[in-house]
Amino acid sequence: MPGSPSSTEGTIAVPGGRIWYRSVGEGGTSLLCLHGGPGMAHDYVSPLADLATDRRVIFYDQLGCGRSDRPDDPALWTLDRSVAEVDAVRDALGLDRFHLFGNSWGGWLALQYTLDRRPPLVSLTISSSPPSVDRAVREMNLLRDRLPAHVRRTLAHHEAGSFFDCPEYTAAIMVFYKRHLCRLDPWPEVVERSMGPSFGSGPYLTMWGPSEFGPVTGNLAGWDVTDRLREIGVPTLLTVGRHDEMWPSNMQDMQAAIEGSELVIFEESSHMAFVEEREAYMTVLRRFLDAAERS
Repeated sequence: MPGSPSSTEGTIAVPGGRIWYRSVGEGGTSLLCLHGGPGMAHDYVSPLADLATDRRVIFYDQLGCGRSDRPDDPALWTLDRSVAEVDAVRDALGLDRFHLFGNSWGGWLALQYTLDRRPPLVSLTISSSPPSVDRAVREMNLLRDRLPAHVRRTLAHHEAGSFFDCPEYTAAIMVFYKRHLCRLDPWPEVVERSMGPSFGSGPYLTMWGPSEFGPVTGNLAGWDVTDRLREIGVPTLLTVGRHDEMWPSNMQDMQAAIEGSELVIFEESSHMAFVEEREAYMTVLRRFLDAAERS
């Protein structure tokens, strides 16, 4: 399409295999985007390519999902390896100073990476990613309690029998997702692709567990960086949907802990505000990135 930003694709060696990446646009200060899951592919965050008219926007499928290698080794699915993966991508693409965006699990990864590696960030954007797994699960279950009684019964029955792959259980989960993950009807193709064959069950089951609602049996159990949020010293934008499975009140507490941070609540959105209120989200994020670069 004439006038569209240029796009390149490639692969990068990371701990455990090779990952696929796509870079859209040229110039400016690059924006590196971390998707959620663990195990979803990058597709659902690809609307952020709208920002590529001003800067380079980089996406990649984390190891184990999407177009990246899918090794069958549960020992790879750790937070530490994922942090090292971000570093490998940054080094391979020559990101000396850059913006970092993370949604959901990608936001947890962005937080851990920022706190542990102290990269030369121009800004940090955390989308629907509270700093405590235990609190996130507790609040998701409060939302679950508001589902219709027959949906709650179906969820409870299948979880008691560990029938997580049953179509009935999947259908019941979708009732929750349509309220608190993505409220658009129908779901856009980019969301469908991330939740379909591109999804990596290995990372999800090993790091989280078989149920969205917990208890978290994977190695993200107990993850909590609440007490470290005051260490973040770069311009930080926090975004969340009013109907998000990750409650706005959680993100409000984050704003209080991160000095100078900004919080934007998208009133018509749930967990994917950059999809659900795409134009409004891009306006907010573009303004924030531009301001961070000027400062």
